[in-house]
Amino acid sequence: MTALGFYNGQFVQLDSLQVPIEERGHQFGDGVYEYVQIYGGRPFLLQAHLKRLERSLVAIGIPNPYSAEEWTQLINEAVRRSGESEAAVYWQVTRGVAPRVHVFSNTLRPMVSLTVYPRVGQESTHEMSLLAWPDERWTHVWVKTINLLPNILAKEMAKRNGANEALLVREGRVTEGGSSNVWFVFKQTLYTAPANRYILNGITRQFVLKLAAQLNISVAEEPVDWQRVPDADEVFVTSSSAEVTGVSKILVDRQVEGALHSVPPGIPGTLLPELKNIRTVWTGTCPGTVTQRLQQAFSEQLQQLRDAVPAELL
Repeated sequence: MTALGFYNGQFVQLDSLQVPIEERGHQFGDGVYEYVQIYGGRPFLLQAHLKRLERSLVAIGIPNPYSAEEWTQLINEAVRRSGESEAAVYWQVTRGVAPRVHVFSNTLRPMVSLTVYPRVGQESTHEMSLLAWPDERWTHVWVKTINLLPNILAKEMAKRNGANEALLVREGRVTEGGSSNVWFVFKQTLYTAPANRYILNGITRQFVLKLAAQLNISVAEEPVDWQRVPDADEVFVTSSSAEVTGVSKILVDRQVEGALHSVPPGIPGTLLPELKNIRTVWTGTCPGTVTQRLQQAFSEQLQQLRDAVPAELL
């Protein structure tokens, strides 16, 4: 299959010219998005994604262009047209098209774009390594905005320095990953940052919390101090694409470590500095016992979805 696109009411080829120059998502990043995995032709946890989409839209004052039923129909139709039973669907809603001024009119018509790509599996099928990085994002991370530059730069720094993902730390406390939620195991208890304004409450995160309850795994939704990271028994990340992936090591640069507690007020010369003093602060068995239990339960849920009524009959 070639990747499928949808824009402003029509299915399109991805290389076709579609977005107007004065579209506010293009010029300001003025919009929100969602991303869902398709297993056996069926979107996983779609209604939860649609609820979060609505929450993000309400937060920044964009009217939802479709009802939950209409979104469901659109996404299912896009998957059907793609011909892929294992795929990933990304969609975004922006405020619309208007002359480039910062303030906006409430009469703008929201613009919708959507893409379907073949699902290539987890970001890491076996394990991940994390690079600790200062969380310099705004204070409304709970909104799933298309403004992702800080996340992109953090993940790029991780890649440049031999890691798969960034481990974001704000004022000495771990918040989340560059595009994932992060979990620690201390003495058989799961710790993960609370769903406040400083993290995106991942749909996979919410699902794993339910799995942990079913498995009688103790959970503490509280931030983990950076100083406590070396004492963790296990670490793993969750996201729609990574599912439940164990972490094998956590890295940090000695010169950056101070910024994990307090971001310096000075203006740096670059946001992509060359790191020369990287050290390993944590290594562990990957995946650990608790991580394995959650991975197994997660896989069983996906298999049940694949084994359900054929998608075309839903």
